[in-house]
Amino acid sequence: MKTVLITGACGGIGKATALYFANHGWNVIATMICVEKGVTLEKVESISCFELDVTSTESIKKCKEAILQEYTTIDVVINNAGIGYRSFVELSEDQKIDAIVDVNWLGVVKVCRTFIPTFRKQNQGLFINITSIAGLVNLPLGSFYHSTKHAVESFSECMAYEVKDFNIGVATVQFGNTPSNFQKNVSKCPESSIPSYDRLMQKINSLLEKKTKKNVDLKKDIVEQLFQIASKPPKNFKRYTIGFDANLLNILRKRLGYRLFSRIIRKSVC
Repeated sequence: MKTVLITGACGGIGKATALYFANHGWNVIATMICVEKGVTLEKVESISCFELDVTSTESIKKCKEAILQEYTTIDVVINNAGIGYRSFVELSEDQKIDAIVDVNWLGVVKVCRTFIPTFRKQNQGLFINITSIAGLVNLPLGSFYHSTKHAVESFSECMAYEVKDFNIGVATVQFGNTPSNFQKNVSKCPESSIPSYDRLMQKINSLLEKKTKKNVDLKKDIVEQLFQIASKPPKNFKRYTIGFDANLLNILRKRLGYRLFSRIIRKSVC
């Protein structure tokens, strides 16, 4: 049986992925910041839950030591943990900026850094870093979320060159809004006294809510694609874009260029 480690596995995409892998013959290491939230996962025979805070190097190292006492090999690490922050730059808060950078970008960096030696010793392994369509295009009110996802894309591609000689693969996965706990937990800046800001926030919130409700089958597609990538790891760095929305935005941004693409985005939210 192959073994996969998943961060942020207590709910949403992470939990669905853990269950899917377990049901398809894999050992699953489901990590989360609070293991009490993994009660339902612990009931599945091939799933083990471990406490892991991706923002803490000490926590990651401690988790790795505990994992290696139970598992001799880790085949795949899926960096899934992430948070959202929807805010205007002017109204942004230091604490929330620090939090999203620590989880979405530095969390991926620290987990990869910790498990590269394990993969190198095994002479095989695969990192799947989940980003978002936000890592490929830029949309209103995404200054902080998008920049962290762009950072993960760049980091992943650079790292792939470094670890290729050790038979370590790197892939990123982008998709659009999908029904999960993630959207419910996105932090937003409070209402302001600036009418333009408030109108734009309301418009963006409404659009994302409608898109999320429409993408009812997207979670299933994402989980299945993650399983396929893990089962047949790419030999070279590769980006995977999942879902109609993500693929459409990616194609439009590449073919239209910034000026035309930005006109379409502005027209859709104004």
